[in-house]
Amino acid sequence: MEDEGPECGKPDFVLLDQVTMEDFMENLKLRFEKGHIYTYIGEVLVSVNPYQELPLYGPEAIARYQGRELYERPPHLYAVANAAYRAMKRRSRDTCIVISGESGAGKTEASRHIMQYIAAVTNPSQRAEVERVKDVLLKSTCVLEAFGNARTNRNHNSSRFGKYMDINFDFKGDPVGGHIHSYLLEKSRVLKQHVGERNFHAFYQVLRGCEDKELQELHLQRNPALYNFTRQGAGLSVLDSDEKSHHQAVTEAMRVIGFSPEEVASVHRILAAILHLGNIKFVEPEEGSLEQRGLAVTDEVLVDHVAELTATPREMVLRCLLARTVASGGRELIEKGHTAAEASYARDACAKAVYQRLFEWVVDRINRVMEPRDRDPRRDGKDTVIGVLDIYGFEVFPVNSFEQFCINYCNEKLQQLFIQLILKQEQEEYEREGIAWQSVEYFNNATIVDLVERPHRGILAVLDEACGSAGPITDRIFLQTLDTHHRHHPHYTSRQLCPTDKTMEFGRDFRIKHYAGDVMYSVEGFIDKNRDSLFQDFKRLLYNSTDPTLRAMWPDGQQDITEVTKRPLTAGTLFKNSMVALVENLASKEPFYIRCIKPNEDKVAAKLDEGHCRHQVAYLGLLENVRVRRAGFASRQPYSRFLLRYKMTCEYTWPNHLLGSDRAAVSALLEQHGLQGDVAFGHSKLFIRSPRTLVTLEQSRACLIPIIVLLLQKRMRVRAPVREDPTCRGAAGPVSHGR
Repeated sequence: MEDEGPECGKPDFVLLDQVTMEDFMENLKLRFEKGHIYTYIGEVLVSVNPYQELPLYGPEAIARYQGRELYERPPHLYAVANAAYRAMKRRSRDTCIVISGESGAGKTEASRHIMQYIAAVTNPSQRAEVERVKDVLLKSTCVLEAFGNARTNRNHNSSRFGKYMDINFDFKGDPVGGHIHSYLLEKSRVLKQHVGERNFHAFYQVLRGCEDKELQELHLQRNPALYNFTRQGAGLSVLDSDEKSHHQAVTEAMRVIGFSPEEVASVHRILAAILHLGNIKFVEPEEGSLEQRGLAVTDEVLVDHVAELTATPREMVLRCLLARTVASGGRELIEKGHTAAEASYARDACAKAVYQRLFEWVVDRINRVMEPRDRDPRRDGKDTVIGVLDIYGFEVFPVNSFEQFCINYCNEKLQQLFIQLILKQEQEEYEREGIAWQSVEYFNNATIVDLVERPHRGILAVLDEACGSAGPITDRIFLQTLDTHHRHHPHYTSRQLCPTDKTMEFGRDFRIKHYAGDVMYSVEGFIDKNRDSLFQDFKRLLYNSTDPTLRAMWPDGQQDITEVTKRPLTAGTLFKNSMVALVENLASKEPFYIRCIKPNEDKVAAKLDEGHCRHQVAYLGLLENVRVRRAGFASRQPYSRFLLRYKMTCEYTWPNHLLGSDRAAVSALLEQHGLQGDVAFGHSKLFIRSPRTLVTLEQSRACLIPIIVLLLQKRMRVRAPVREDPTCRGAAGPVSHGR
């Protein structure tokens, strides 16, 4: 492999002499210190976030990897993107690239580079439609990061949603469209954030990036500390100029995608309305007061702002904030006033719901632009697809709630798929090549997935039952039911079941032993977050807005209040269904994997915290992956590629062999080295059992390369073009200056 000597460690963990955590970490650390942030495990790419700009990307690097086999160049994101693209184009197979790792490990950046590579290597004909699709694909990342990403303690640009993007290609391999699926936006972040964290980028970009005139029209001031929803992150060190440039980039990206100026202005008004909504406070009349009025808003000018920005009647906004309308059994409508606590809950639920609908509308708007246009399979041939999955990594915080529970369940599902598909790929390749397969022992996390999603008894089923029960079912009762169902489960415990474990609190905490480690969850808020309820009054209010963009976000607001409808699916069930569909989708494609590692918690360059990395290597199952790959044969290469690399080490194959086939030539080469006992011959590939065999061949090749280079240089000098010496004109002939 070019550009990498033995001093840089092994470019593939499969080539390690021994598969131990110590050997793995030593190789990872050595490569990181030498500036090599990428290493293979077979065809899986391990990527370490360098926390600095490295000269690894751009047009020149793309040209080096374009059209090459995976092992012809040093490990790189571009190599994986190229392999997925070539597999899609050559074999007309749908492929997918699954990017995983914890928050801050570099998943979003990896996704961005992959998109840039695919955009760069397609469309040599410069057709306008293909160029349009490529522009939308690239610009959509910028827009989705603004509305779906936020600064957290682990990552300054953390994706607070999961994203899966399908890119459609025609039979020539040009992109003709795409589709984005989003998963579980962390909308609770709209209301509050942990210390040291911020709300979604979009809020700060509007506050610090809009022109003065637009800010006045939005009734906003530049200072995020003036608004409850952005106060927490207001003091964090982000330059106003950066926010302004980001805001301009997002606005320009929306224009390129196809958002109209009216739609962009509407998006800004909705963000402003959410900020004003967060500042509304409620006051109840004091006991014994002569005032007969009920609940009131402390600052009614904020109601004016919300009404104006949402293009809804002021008195209707106020009524929705202070009371709700319910239908009695006789279809009679009754207005029920809120307490201050109920009004605050309703306000917060509205703010979260409006932001989620805004985000979903943005995704849908991008999808409508990206959908393949006028495609007829009978005329144009079947489209093929490359999917790119960039989804939240495993999360463990000081306090873990419903969102972390869903995110970690998602990672359990993906880990299960990862092991199954890696084993399946290995087994299929052995069968295809006529090599006997040896079964591999591995940790099967199906029992943990079952704990979460099992019908009737799983955690999500118990939670749904609690949400659907009449009467005051509390989070504490939900926890007691979990304890009853899972008291003997090896991966579940709580303080009730383990009274001596003082890290948990009675009636509040339970712990799951995930494949990635133990996580303690607090059940406080689980039921409310799973119900995810919003009073119908708000839906009807926003559906009747005169702003067509806002109105389009609330189609369910047209339901009559007396209409009897089925209970909507809970947030947990919707998420589980989307995960099942995602896994089925990925399992139907040829997968390529990028496993991202965060080197340290301080987000600084050139520092690798070994303990922190060990934990990630363990929970990503990387050692297991190496063992699966090496269970039978550490390496396998097509005969032609093997000869191309090692033919100079054998007199029968250098410079070209005269044997009957490449397989016969490979056999002769191995026999000369005495290595024939460590290999197996497949139909089209050579299977090498021990890394030591490859090391022996590499050493032999390394010794011969300088000799071959000298030989070639000598030949080239002898054949150097001759030129006529002007002093010898008319003599016997030209004088050669070659040696």
